[in-house]
Order: sequence, then structure tokens, then C-alpha cells
Amino acid sequence: QIQLAESGGGSVQAGGSLRLSCKATGQTLSTNSMAWFRQTPGKAREAIAAIYIGGGSLWYADWVKGRFIISAEKFTNTIYLQMNQLRPEDTGVYYCATDRADPVTVVTGDPRSIDYWGQGTQVIVSP
Repeated sequence: QIQLAESGGGSVQAGGSLRLSCKATGQTLSTNSMAWFRQTPGKAREAIAAIYIGGGSLWYADWVKGRFIISAEKFTNTIYLQMNQLRPEDTGVYYCATDRADPVTVVTGDPRSIDYWGQGTQVIVSP
């Protein structure tokens, strides 16, 4: 069993930055993947970025275009999402997930098959 605790969401004006955190507790493995997804108004849940808990094998959605950076702190089983140059269309609920599969498989597959999800954290970007 793995639990995910997210933090760092909030409200920011366009052009600002936020740093999301997600700490995994329980029976984690260094071979587990962790990933960030988001649910924005009018869109299906979409993958943002993914990484191994132990680091490496980074994946980013094409639309990120350098604005977001994922990182992993393996000794605390924590991942981060640094979000810069935020836009109003980034508004939504951001979710952390972890899975036994590799990062690419996790983000390109069906999100409903992912092993564990966090509770989500809300991000609001004002124009």
C-alpha cells in the first residue's frame, strides 16, 4: 500500500510560478514511476510529466514546452513539479500518481489503470 500526499497548489497571477510537491509513503520501490497529471475545464485528464522515484527516464508532454520541470528526491520518495510562466489555461486540479510500470508506459496508457493517486491539488491562474 502506498499513500500520496500533495501540497503546493494555490492561486497565482498569469506569468507567476508554483512548486507542487508529492510525497509517497508505504511500500515504495525505487523502480516505481511517479507522474503528474492535471484535469482542466473542458478537457480529459492529461499527463504532464513522469519520472522514476529513483530518478531518470523523464517524460514531458509536448505542450509543456519547457515551462514545467519534474524532479525526484529519492531518499524521501518525493517528486516536485516546478511550474513557471503560468497561464489562465493552466487552471485545474493537479494530481500525483505512482505505478509499477515505467514512466513512458504510465503516461501513455489509460490513467484509470494507474496503481495509486493522490487527492489532487487545485491551481488557479488569474489573467
